[in-house]
Amino acid sequence: MTETRGAIIVGASSGIGEALARELADEGYRIGLAARRTERMQQIGSELPTKSYVATMDVTDTADAREGFFELADAMQSVDLVVISAGTAAVNHDLEWEPERQTIDVNVRGFTAIATAAMEYFETVPDHASERDGHLVGISSVAAHFGNGGTQAYNASKAFVSTYLEGLRDRQAGSDADVTITTIEPGFVDTDLSLGGFWEASPERAAEQIARAIRKKRNHAYVTRRWRLVAWFLKATPDAVLRRLLS
Repeated sequence: MTETRGAIIVGASSGIGEALARELADEGYRIGLAARRTERMQQIGSELPTKSYVATMDVTDTADAREGFFELADAMQSVDLVVISAGTAAVNHDLEWEPERQTIDVNVRGFTAIATAAMEYFETVPDHASERDGHLVGISSVAAHFGNGGTQAYNASKAFVSTYLEGLRDRQAGSDADVTITTIEPGFVDTDLSLGGFWEASPERAAEQIARAIRKKRNHAYVTRRWRLVAWFLKATPDAVLRRLLS
């Protein structure tokens, strides 16, 4: 890995995004940090061993976020990898509108705005290059595999992310551009968004496994890998049984 490669991480100011920024910088990537907390990103960037760039971005303002993405990519001159790690989660048994709206705005609308911007960037050949390929990584969740009362919007939003990325992979089969699309489905990770502690991994361990999936250009990876067993169980268990277990 050479330092000429660039990665943009959206949602880089904390949690998995921050840990992955540090992991990829250690591998030689120049890092574009995008999130709402400018000062925090500047601090992270100053601690990285490679050149960093900072873009203040609120993905719920989709037009501004897309514009900011392209400006960040232009400033970096070359971006080979885009990771969408921005997300939010809320426990909302009372079905209050604001938490549901916010979850959809960030995890669905914001995610799609950046995913489509990344694909546009990768599929548009710039004047200074004869060809361009790229790698888009979306952070989904094992929660994508089931509905759960209280976190219904979060689980549904992650189901959208996983299915949307699957659709992009299918679309790529007929495209001239060589873009790898990877779906990452973590279980519990020790971040501010964590909703549990079962098999909970540190952000650093999660970042190591995500970086491995990126290097191997995998279509899909569970983080940590043992969560594939949980996903298999969720798919194999009848709905009535699963509802009793989750209630």
